[in-house]
Amino acid sequence: MWQEITSKFLPNADSPLLRIPSQFANETPAVSCASSSSNRAPIISVETGQPNGREALFEKSLADRLRLGRLTEDGLSYKEKFIVRCYEVGINKTATVETIANLLQEVGCNHAQSVGFSTDGFATTHTMRKLNLIWVTARMHIEIYKYPAWSDVVEIETWCQGEGRIGTRRDWILKDDATGEVIGRATSKWVMMNQDTRRLQRVNDDVRDEYLIFCPIEPRLAFPEANNNSLRKISKLEDPSQYSTLGLVPRRADLDMNQHVNNVTYIGWVLESMPQEIIDTHELQTITLDYRRECQHDDLVDSLTSPEQFEDAAVLELPGTNGSASATKGGQDCFQFLHLLRLSGDGQEINRGRTEWRKKPAR
Repeated sequence: MWQEITSKFLPNADSPLLRIPSQFANETPAVSCASSSSNRAPIISVETGQPNGREALFEKSLADRLRLGRLTEDGLSYKEKFIVRCYEVGINKTATVETIANLLQEVGCNHAQSVGFSTDGFATTHTMRKLNLIWVTARMHIEIYKYPAWSDVVEIETWCQGEGRIGTRRDWILKDDATGEVIGRATSKWVMMNQDTRRLQRVNDDVRDEYLIFCPIEPRLAFPEANNNSLRKISKLEDPSQYSTLGLVPRRADLDMNQHVNNVTYIGWVLESMPQEIIDTHELQTITLDYRRECQHDDLVDSLTSPEQFEDAAVLELPGTNGSASATKGGQDCFQFLHLLRLSGDGQEINRGRTEWRKKPAR
């Protein structure tokens, strides 16, 4: 397992619940992305321990103008709007799945920043920074019902919750801002890693206390349906695979602030070994990735892919208050694949995945 990113949040800036927790008294809270308010807690100077008025005002204004994001009224989730840029679309003239994954990561980080968590380590808490701990991705599941096109505006809502001593869970809902239609959902699991030893570590009480105050009291799931695809176990793909791309080289640009390959890069590597005939006629509907170990800049990576049989030939339906979608399984309308990323040298497993593909819509 491995990787990075975020979790945590707080009440609306106008809420009486907004306070700087005592453990952050000597920290510099990140700039809030909520709308401007004279009731907002001031940014505290690390050097003096006093409100840093002039710099805080400048940074607050800059964040408010550049980010179309805000905490919800209860303070337990965060929403932000994004415009799809021309360089974020692919051959289908719509946003790529990597674009979607990057936006999920961005809104998660902005959510954490808006409630005062650090921006220098993907939303680490005060205790995590003292112990040199970071968040790494253990699992990511994304379902896309409709891809936004260039210049479309997407609103993404995110929230997180505790997963016992194992880690945290972060969920997302994606909507077309023009229509309010749910166009995608996602969920992820995160665990803690010691940045020096690169070993995983259980979540202790101090860390839990720091972020649980920003989590929904009652569990809230982007995928509330029983037996939904986000819970499905991924079988390991064994050699020989039907398709492969060997010797992928991590670029320097693929490394993130935690000094390893960012989790979104793995999505691109998985798709590199997809057969071209599927890419030409189908679009990605669902991707699930289990991260088994982290990847460094000097590793060589093999991407393996083989078809997987559907468990049944029924229609996949995803009803629920958070949105729905359906896709016909079987025939030529929908395909499913298993994926494996491994080290080229010794064959160690880096990542295993599953993807589902639907017929491209007529344009």
